[in-house]
Amino acid sequence: MNGTPDSDSDPAPDAGPGEQLELVRLELKKARARAKPRVNPKATTRHLPVARVVVNKGVLVIDQFFDYSVPVDLDEIAQPGVRVRVRFGAKMVDGRREGGGLIDGFVVARLEKSDYSGSLAPLLHVLSPERVLTPELLRLCRAVADRYAGTLADVLQLAVPPKRNRAEAEPSPEPLPPPEPPEPGSWTRYPLGEAFLSALAAGESPRAVWSALPGGSWAEELARAVAATLASGRGALVVLPEGRSVAQLDAALLELLGSGRHVALTAEHPPEERYRRWLAVSRGSVRAVVGTRAAMFAPVADLGLVAVWDDGDDRHSDEHAPYPHARDVLLLRALPSAAAGATGGAGAAGAAVLIGGLAVTVEAAQLLHTGWARPLVGDRAEVRRAAPLVRTVSERDQANDAGARAARLPSHAWSVAREALTRGPVLVQVPRRGYVPRLACVRCRERARCRHCAGPLELGGAEDALCCVWCGRLDPDWHCPECGSTRLRAQVVGARRTAEELGRAFPLVPVRTSGRGEVLATVPDAPALVVSTPGAEPVAEGGYAAALLLDGWALLGRADLRAGEDTLRRWLNAAGLVRSKEQGGAVVVVADEGLRPVQALVRWDPSGFAGTELAERAELHFPPVSRMASVTGSAASVEDLLALLRLPSGADVLGPVPARGPDEERVLLRVDPGRGAELATALKAAQVAQLVRRSAEPVRVRIDPLDIG
Repeated sequence: MNGTPDSDSDPAPDAGPGEQLELVRLELKKARARAKPRVNPKATTRHLPVARVVVNKGVLVIDQFFDYSVPVDLDEIAQPGVRVRVRFGAKMVDGRREGGGLIDGFVVARLEKSDYSGSLAPLLHVLSPERVLTPELLRLCRAVADRYAGTLADVLQLAVPPKRNRAEAEPSPEPLPPPEPPEPGSWTRYPLGEAFLSALAAGESPRAVWSALPGGSWAEELARAVAATLASGRGALVVLPEGRSVAQLDAALLELLGSGRHVALTAEHPPEERYRRWLAVSRGSVRAVVGTRAAMFAPVADLGLVAVWDDGDDRHSDEHAPYPHARDVLLLRALPSAAAGATGGAGAAGAAVLIGGLAVTVEAAQLLHTGWARPLVGDRAEVRRAAPLVRTVSERDQANDAGARAARLPSHAWSVAREALTRGPVLVQVPRRGYVPRLACVRCRERARCRHCAGPLELGGAEDALCCVWCGRLDPDWHCPECGSTRLRAQVVGARRTAEELGRAFPLVPVRTSGRGEVLATVPDAPALVVSTPGAEPVAEGGYAAALLLDGWALLGRADLRAGEDTLRRWLNAAGLVRSKEQGGAVVVVADEGLRPVQALVRWDPSGFAGTELAERAELHFPPVSRMASVTGSAASVEDLLALLRLPSGADVLGPVPARGPDEERVLLRVDPGRGAELATALKAAQVAQLVRRSAEPVRVRIDPLDIG
């Protein structure tokens, strides 16, 4: 059946080739007009078209947010908290932004419009749809940066681990329901222990400074505090100084709660596994975290407890700018959340705080003195039952001891070790690692130093040549520059030399060493001499039969404000591994019995020692009664910064004095309590001015330095 041709679609049958081509062109135009308009994927979206970004560039002069436009194709995934890549440092060319380098960052907000009046560069890529920077974590990082005079980008590099694609692609497990409140266990040894656990389980936020009893039960007690917090439906975060203590707490939590309720975050795990665990916390699958200092930023949901173990350990202070301390970061996290307080939601009352250890730091004593926290201590009868017997050997005793002059051990220490070895292992703590780390001239007592860099010389072994600690050069032909003598004497004997001499003194007993090269986690309950440097003491199954704390003068004689406090902490940590007095445990400390740290160890009274130290610091106006910052750099740089610095009224400038680095000086700045924020702001402003003017090389600024001198 012949039909009439459609004039809109079919060309006339008698049309010529030219007319047919023209008709085809008309039809194509009509088809294009009927098709949906194409959208340029790089065009800016109309819904919240501005992304506010913090870039990963830790420079003080750009410590701020930057606005970028959001392309249409990135609208759905460019949400607050995700990682993005942007072009940074672009310039305006014909009304457009061009050039600049590629840099990563985080979206912190989506906005209707920008405060910047010019043209915005677009986001280039969303590296991952995972929202890793939560609003709570962003607020914490900003607070830490302000407290330590640092940049937000530097803190974010500490807080958010690098992305791992495989870990992000894997789903995290479903969260488990809250466990039942735990039994008090060994918390009954503390008068307020059961009440503290009950408050945690009830959703309250108690704050305590915990002077743990010796005997090795601290990990179980910390695990019960975490379990009580989880039972209230809240999260818990515990930071410990090193991986071995994390492993102890991890094992205690597994035994108490089983798997799936907590994760351990340490540097010992591969990066991908660490990120997988971190994601489980960020996604809310796990609500309890134990780890080393990097875990202080772990994004635990509904945080109900922050705890730090052995807060006096210098490993709690981060080695990267702006050098935050885990204790202070956790205290910031424990403060009531402004957002939660406005709505009355979770976190309105802040988190519970537990600062624990065998020793008590002066900072913790300050929290007790102000009433901010309450003490968690055992009564004296319980302390006497749990602690070992402590005896002292002074320098006077050694001078009258022919055996001490000829051997490494005083006679009394040798007798205690010999008797204890019949019942189990004996711990020998030596302050310095190596063989002979400090040498001096026999004739004039001048310290042996390198002829190239003036660094200290050490002896690596009995047959080794002298070697410089700083530059590593050998010096086989050393002679004293003062008197010309070529003979040397040992000022300090290291752990390796001590182990060698003990092996000769006890030829039938195995000698083990634990230190920087190889740190032992545990040793069996069998007779052995375990020579360890402070902080590397392994745990003995059933406890050590005895401990010998040698060369106390080497620890106490350091020119540092914290020398006594740190020495007592190291001694208590070693003595706490020894069996109780009732079980025959004994500790011999080689130091003058009249010194305050020695008396505190003999009486096992860390709280009393910390209180006395705090009172003396208050008289001297030293931290933690005051706030302090150190400025280190070349003499010209330090002088230039001080000229730019606008200190708060009443601030003190102490120094400059020579620093440890070559050709460097250091200045200490001190302000009254409550003015630490002003000091940090002033230091940051002076550094920015110095960088902008390029008047001198940058300096290193550290708020609350550990080493005051």
